[in-house]
Amino acid sequence: MITSTLDLAQLQHELAGKSPRTILKKALTLFDAISISFSGAEDVVLIDMALRLKADVNIFTLDTGRLHPETYRFIETVRKHYRIRLEILTPDHLKLEQLVSEKGLFSFYQDGHQQCCGIRKVEPLQRKLKTLDAWITGQRRDQSRETREDLSEVEKDAAFSTDEHPLIKFNPLANWSSAQVWDYIEAYEVPYNELHRRGYISIGCEPCTRPVLPHQHEREGRWWWEDAAKKECGLHKGNLKPVQSG
Repeated sequence: MITSTLDLAQLQHELAGKSPRTILKKALTLFDAISISFSGAEDVVLIDMALRLKADVNIFTLDTGRLHPETYRFIETVRKHYRIRLEILTPDHLKLEQLVSEKGLFSFYQDGHQQCCGIRKVEPLQRKLKTLDAWITGQRRDQSRETREDLSEVEKDAAFSTDEHPLIKFNPLANWSSAQVWDYIEAYEVPYNELHRRGYISIGCEPCTRPVLPHQHEREGRWWWEDAAKKECGLHKGNLKPVQSG
């Protein structure tokens, strides 16, 4: 599929409100250079669905170097469970060494998480996305009232598209709730991160993630020292809304 010839508005209309399986099937049919981004429970649901549609789905994950030990074990469990080739992306070691040398290991508590996430997550992702025409994420609208409530099932990637390289992003679980994700995990015996049993819902790097309390929103466990409107690491910065003046 040549992205420049895609009628995005028509595709958005076609996929609006459709099931994750329908959206995945369309995405995998339209694009050869397409990959699933894997990190959490939602993404494994997508992997499980996608492999029922196509045997050789491309899948990648980001190793920031700061993940929980449980998350590393989870990544390996998923690789073995599905017998997949899982591409693991890592940060540029020179940029990472410079950041740590200049600011230490926990500068994000004072400076905000954007610089650290930029090096550990965004740049490795950007390198990968330059090789793709489309990618698939596990984002859901109800994950964040501030940044994801307007999420479309398919969209032009607002963060990583360029005029020379337009990039399409599919969000097959946009309409699903957390309960639907976990119903699928239970029904199909999908592997999940053991941290979920300890109150972690949205799981990122170990220093930046903590369990949430009963009735707290799942994203409140991420970068808890920052304003809720900033709780995107940069992978989906197109979700961030402009600040209104006045």
